Amino acid sequence: MNQNHDIKILLEKFVLNQCTADEIEQVVSYFRTNKMTADFPTVEEIKSLIGEMPKMETFVAEGIFANIMNQSEEKEIISIAPKKSNWRRYAAIAASVVVLLSIGISYQKGFFTNEQQTVIDKNSNQITLQLENGEIQVISENTTSTVKDENGNVIGNHNRDKIVYDNETPIENLVYNTIKIPYGKRFQLQLSDGTIVHLNAGTTLKYPVKFLASQNRQVFLEGEAYFDVAKDKKHPFVINADELNVRVLGTHFNVSNYPEDDQTDVVLVEGSVGMYGANEIFDATKNTILKPGFKGSFDRKNKSIDTKAVSTDYYTSWIRGGLSFRNMAFKNICKKLERKYNVKIVNQNNKFETEVFNASFEDEPLTKILSYFNDIHSFDYYQKDNYIIIK
Repeated sequence: MNQNHDIKILLEKFVLNQCTADEIEQVVSYFRTNKMTADFPTVEEIKSLIGEMPKMETFVAEGIFANIMNQSEEKEIISIAPKKSNWRRYAAIAASVVVLLSIGISYQKGFFTNEQQTVIDKNSNQITLQLENGEIQVISENTTSTVKDENGNVIGNHNRDKIVYDNETPIENLVYNTIKIPYGKRFQLQLSDGTIVHLNAGTTLKYPVKFLASQNRQVFLEGEAYFDVAKDKKHPFVINADELNVRVLGTHFNVSNYPEDDQTDVVLVEGSVGMYGANEIFDATKNTILKPGFKGSFDRKNKSIDTKAVSTDYYTSWIRGGLSFRNMAFKNICKKLERKYNVKIVNQNNKFETEVFNASFEDEPLTKILSYFNDIHSFDYYQKDNYIIIK
């Protein structure tokens, strides 16, 4: 497999957010050092695949490419070669590739793949529900509808910003649905057992359409959710958050498990929960048991769990549209802002990227949040559409 073929595959994986850390570094390295070769598609060739595409503005291209460069695991901003013409060309190619993948093009000329596929952009404004057979349905917050399985059977009801699943559905096997919440939105689910789940922006939850009497109630979370778990002593409720399991019988708590964070946080409002490794068997005498008003943090690197008393309101204010930062680095705050306001932030000022902040806001416009940080650290930023560049 030649280098160009490899980088084409990596570019597709990168834009779909499927790259490992090593693969991201390969993409960054390619843009930094590799010269364009004859068989790599030109900007014109890429644009020709989608017909009359609006002209890509330099601002947008620079924002996308700068974001790619900032994905490197190195904390400092990567320097760019002084050849300005190459920089423009690389930026335009990166931007064009993003456009291609975000609207689901059937690739021609063998670029990336020869198979036609529909790609839903993770930064789009659509809430999507994936059925067991892979079928994807778009959930509109302005309508009501019935939720059906692949055979057309009604399994729940959708009413604007909430889906309620039916416990009387005659399902005998474990069948999963997966809901994805885009940046800028929140959503609610009522699972078949009566458990209420509030889902934050940028969150994916996989869950059974109906919990079976012969098994524990288990769901799989990436992102952030607040759970109000229906009590059932015979069937513990287990949230799998990658390498961490959270086990409850009936309680109120928040789980934050975004992939870019160094730890998974569980904040208990009411009841009791146990925290333990995903490959472990729950043992109440050995595992970490949280009490109300405490936060348990699972360190993904060393696999340890620390607990401390907290004000739970800080960690659940997002349900009401608020924002809270507690001992949070600015780079992580930027990710929170991206999710809440559905924007792309490119921070080119690394002087305070790792500086820690404490702040709380109600449901405020983004300009007010940026003004707060601008008062502390005077910086220049400009915005166009949903791109924000911090100088």
